[in-house]
Amino acid sequence: MMAWVTRLAAPLVHAIDGLLLAWSGDRWCLTTPLTGLPVRRITTTGARSGRPRTHPLTTLPEGERLALIGSNFGRRRLPAWYHNLRVHPDAQVHSAGTAERFAARPASAEEYDRFWLRAVALYPGYAAYARRASPRKVPIFVLTPADHG
Repeated sequence: MMAWVTRLAAPLVHAIDGLLLAWSGDRWCLTTPLTGLPVRRITTTGARSGRPRTHPLTTLPEGERLALIGSNFGRRRLPAWYHNLRVHPDAQVHSAGTAERFAARPASAEEYDRFWLRAVALYPGYAAYARRASPRKVPIFVLTPADHG
């Protein structure tokens, strides 16, 4: 949560999580036991390249839907997956060795408030990330299973 820890550890933990999730069939990562944050691999389509891009991301489930918090560890720039979903609002969510298709959209104002409160309650570091990212507002995307509209 502290800026210097984030600068040093975030890229390493992010890379380790991606490798562990891929290796374990999307069952294990480093972040979840350390922070309690639920992490899944999300595959998006590159905004410029059109190539698949897979990222280990915190997901907040709500029924069949998932919310993605675009904190980017409090950095001033938006995460790459944010740009990908804005251009190509389709994603694959990997879980327990399977991948399901989801449609992504920015959270409505009401959804944003609800998911943000849940995110900060689950991990208070999000509040610090939001302060560091200011004036950028941390975006939230809602993913809905593609076959459910």
